[in-house]
Amino acid sequence: AVPRFYQNLYNKININMKKQTGFKAKLIDATIRLGKKRLLNEKMTFFEKLTNSLVEVLVRKKIKKQFGGNLRAFISGGGALDKEIGEFLNSIGLPTLQGYGLTETSPVVSCNPIHKIKVETVGPPFKGNKVRIAKDGEILVKGENVMLGYWNKKEETANVIKDGWLYTGDVGEIDPEDGYLKITDRKKDIIVSAGGDNISPAKIENMITNEQEIDQCIVYGDKKNYLVALIVPNKEFLKEKINNIIENVNKKLTLVEKIKKIQLIDENFSIENGLLTPTMKVRRNKVIAKYKNIFENFYKK
Repeated sequence: AVPRFYQNLYNKININMKKQTGFKAKLIDATIRLGKKRLLNEKMTFFEKLTNSLVEVLVRKKIKKQFGGNLRAFISGGGALDKEIGEFLNSIGLPTLQGYGLTETSPVVSCNPIHKIKVETVGPPFKGNKVRIAKDGEILVKGENVMLGYWNKKEETANVIKDGWLYTGDVGEIDPEDGYLKITDRKKDIIVSAGGDNISPAKIENMITNEQEIDQCIVYGDKKNYLVALIVPNKEFLKEKINNIIENVNKKLTLVEKIKKIQLIDENFSIENGLLTPTMKVRRNKVIAKYKNIFENFYKK
């Protein structure tokens, strides 16, 4: 499924977990804390190992049962899965693997193996294709899974396939230690501030939409002095909370990444109104075009 599914899952499970008190709350805290340690291959004391075995039966097994009991793994694709969400789901007993691919690569390039999950990456490339990073950070793919070209479109094909390498339009990096690939953004979505800083809007948007009070968000600020955000709040929560949430998110961001102004809107981005793709990615250009006046008003003195 696409990351949006796991984001909703994360929020719903989190809401239920936060309602627990006393011994149940302590069990849940231990499940998440020790599950994260196990995921990151951190050493555990004898007592922690014992506690982890206990929560495996009392908590993780019950959570898995809610998904039918035979769940092997969730696989996320079609966009970047937030690290916090990936760590949380894996920690509570729902193995979640992030993968990467395009229609032009028939359609997979890489995926995390279930025995060695690094949630912030999309895993090592599969056999049969090679991956390298261009000087500007673009991900290039070559191999038997890469298309021959777009049907009857020689010019478009020549623009994306050069010397056998497919220019994906995605920006990323490869871990030199294990060859795991990490996607950081879409090349065309990178925001370049007025001061020349390259900023990833996807990173900031993920942090904002991880908050249960916020449904959707788009960050704007190309060639501007600061960033702003258009936010669709969750209708179950008070809108007055949103400013506090943005303040808290800003504390985790660098100076150039901080959101200076926000505007709340009631209309969700959807496939029906043309603001979401079928894989639930925001059509950034269409949202910006539709709300151009709001975005530009942010910068008027």
